[in-house]
Amino acid sequence: MKKIVLSFFLLLESSMAIELGKVPITVTIDGKNGGKIDGSGWESSMLKGKIHTLFYVDPDKRDLNNPLADALKAKKFDRKKVNSVAIINLAATWLPNVFIESKLKEKQKKFPHTIYVKDKKKVLVKQWNLEDDNSDILIFDQEGKLIYKKFGKVSDEEIKDVIVLIEKNL
Repeated sequence: MKKIVLSFFLLLESSMAIELGKVPITVTIDGKNGGKIDGSGWESSMLKGKIHTLFYVDPDKRDLNNPLADALKAKKFDRKKVNSVAIINLAATWLPNVFIESKLKEKQKKFPHTIYVKDKKKVLVKQWNLEDDNSDILIFDQEGKLIYKKFGKVSDEEIKDVIVLIEKNL
């Protein structure tokens, strides 16, 4: 019986995992769970109409994928076709929220077109089975399908591949 219950939970968890080539289940981050910097809610269905690069980041790993963010900024993609979202996993750090909020304001100045979201309860870790305590990169096409995912540091070679992937999907 224990094996049946364990198998059920493993199957359930894998069904929630975000998969390449598929539109993930719709997730909302608002209220007690967090939301955008301006206080409004964020919903994953907003990841349509453009190519979106989503950075899901533990604040302790905030600089891990800066080279990718800088490379995307340097490409100067048309903002009507390409955009980015940075979701900060506030529950993954011991850093005070006040400190993180000030850092987010700095980042907003450096990347004014990026949508910044605070995830206070690890919503995406739980709903999409993302890696916790890391820097996760997800790229979605215009239809909201996942076309790239990486948990951890994106290498220089992978950065080139990401740029090519985005250009190919424009």
